Amino acid sequence: SNEGCINCVLLFLWIFICLQIILIYKIFKYVKKVSSQPKPLTKESYECQQNLSVAKITGFDSFPPEIKNMFYYGHCRNFPVLLDLPDKCGGAEESADIFLLLVIKTSPPNYDRREVLRKTWAEERLYNGVWIRRIFIAGTAGDSFEEERWNELLKAEHEKYNDILQWDIKDSFVNLTLKQTLFLKWMERKCLHVHFLLNGDDDVFANTDNMVEYLQSLDNDGSKHLFTGFVMGGGPIRDSWSKYFVPVEMYPSNSYPLYCSGGGYLLSVYTALIIHKMSQTIDLIPIDDVYMGMCLTKANLKPTHHMGVMTLGWNIPSSKLDRYDPCFFRNVLLVHRFFSANMYVMWKRIHDPNLKCACLNTQEQNV
Repeated sequence: SNEGCINCVLLFLWIFICLQIILIYKIFKYVKKVSSQPKPLTKESYECQQNLSVAKITGFDSFPPEIKNMFYYGHCRNFPVLLDLPDKCGGAEESADIFLLLVIKTSPPNYDRREVLRKTWAEERLYNGVWIRRIFIAGTAGDSFEEERWNELLKAEHEKYNDILQWDIKDSFVNLTLKQTLFLKWMERKCLHVHFLLNGDDDVFANTDNMVEYLQSLDNDGSKHLFTGFVMGGGPIRDSWSKYFVPVEMYPSNSYPLYCSGGGYLLSVYTALIIHKMSQTIDLIPIDDVYMGMCLTKANLKPTHHMGVMTLGWNIPSSKLDRYDPCFFRNVLLVHRFFSANMYVMWKRIHDPNLKCACLNTQEQNV
């Protein structure tokens, strides 16, 4: 009958719709599963295979995606250079003309910071008879069109200033250690004979005049050990929600070796090359300054503390003085977390020939 046929059609439609819903649900679950898989440390594997065996680690699924990435791809140490500086140091043999090489960690969006630094303490110049040169080291940031825009920005800066060194790696906190090791490898090939390096963030105020004078006062031309800054210790944070989380499977010890805060530190080329050598046999961890300390420890070397390096903030020794008193900053080596506008103003103020400074009562930083 017609009614029976209609019921059959309706039943068929109901079954068809149910099957479609089940299919869509399964597709959704698959897409969600695939999209949640950790991405490689780079856009391209660059002939480096994912280490799937780490998935057997107890509790691995509970680790944050970026920590999973380090387990999967932490053994990968060779990545494409997107922006290179082959002649920055005049070639490996000519690099001895550079007394202080400024190695500044930056991210693609930080254009305003880089511009201010180029006009202030990171200006390439001859000071006290020696050359100061500058390199910004970066990865890539963003996805799709955004990433393309940031890369275009860095490329434009690179063409104008010749000071960007960029690798095809994701620019992230956990990749800072990788970025550092890639730079050291590059330095060994391109800037082998520089004397000293400042390794620091793009939000520090660095008195590079004082740095040159301090380094020139040492009985060291870069051929001896030097690694100085704000020395720290402590141990790994095991809370997975923390930015500084390091699982015990990645770093078993409950204490870190002595290291200099990554905001900024000075080192000799001798020490930089030793760190590079040590890094080839030490697994990466996501805390770059601690990793430098691990490399020093393996080489039986130690960092030294310099009172002129203030990476955890600063205190003016008098309540009657401005927190940004130029007479205080005229005597430091480095202060972390400085806004760009303050950076530009401070650099101008400490170089004002009419600046008159009374002696600060206590804790004046002599370099």
